[in-house]
Amino acid sequence: MATFLLRRLLLGILTLLVITCFVYGLARAMPGTPLTAQMGEDPSRKLNPEDQERLRRIYGLDKPWYAGYAQWLGNVTRGDLGRSITRKQPVTTLIAERIGPTFLISGTALLLIWLMAIPLGLYASARSGTADERATSLLLYVLYSFPTFVAALFLQIVFSVWLRGTAWELPLFGMTDLPSTAPWLARAADVARHAILPVVCQTYVSLAYDSRFIRANMAEVLRQDYIRTARAKGAGPWRVLFRHAFRNTLIPLATLIGLSLPGLIGGSVIIEQIFTWPGMGRLFFESIRERDYPTIMGLTLMFSVLTLLGQLLADLLYCLVDPRVSVE
Repeated sequence: MATFLLRRLLLGILTLLVITCFVYGLARAMPGTPLTAQMGEDPSRKLNPEDQERLRRIYGLDKPWYAGYAQWLGNVTRGDLGRSITRKQPVTTLIAERIGPTFLISGTALLLIWLMAIPLGLYASARSGTADERATSLLLYVLYSFPTFVAALFLQIVFSVWLRGTAWELPLFGMTDLPSTAPWLARAADVARHAILPVVCQTYVSLAYDSRFIRANMAEVLRQDYIRTARAKGAGPWRVLFRHAFRNTLIPLATLIGLSLPGLIGGSVIIEQIFTWPGMGRLFFESIRERDYPTIMGLTLMFSVLTLLGQLLADLLYCLVDPRVSVE
């Protein structure tokens, strides 16, 4: 185990170096700088050439991209992700402020996905070929092919415009409308109402994919010889489905669970932007628009680490669900 973890750690460090170097080079190659982006949004903040040059030196924008990357990497090794150019705050502070709202949306969506995807996948396996199974599969295919941004706009029109003034009206954007001085129970209820539409949009596509994924793996397992042997010995259909078939589909599911970790914290850029939800995805979008290089790199580093941890988690889950698999 120790050898496996050490090997994955070294490979992960090399992967992080390649990813961050590539992303930093792309970010610096984008047209414009943080200074020109700020002046474009607010023409009154136009600076004279001397002030621009002074700020370029302060922010390290006068250096080539590889020198800037080396400086950023040196700061990271000391535990410093830098300071946001546009928000004038440490990047770690920005991440700490945005990680809670994103976890609220993504965690709720992930919980709902697995609570519904597994029963739907097993139901489709048990009822394979019947009319209700085909109707369910058709509905899931339709949901999977429906773009999230279209669904988000449609839900906003229905629940915020057409149903305005009714008990079914839902907030159009934001996380809460109440002040911080409001009672915590009222604030929690208000946040829950604001989270309904983003959670629905972030749930339905993955629900459709995961349930079909479970259905496909179950169909493959149910064709195996040991399933026919279990049926020949008189095992009931539900015992065959749960005890013999479903247990042998857990390895592919472990991959999905492990790879869901980055999305759990990283959030959805499109959904958070449409609903102006103050999460990590929206922060990433805004930092790219503002050419805020320290924030871009801090978020990229965090997303990359989460992806590698998710892959490591999937490998470890393999050993738990299948004793035949060894980490070595």
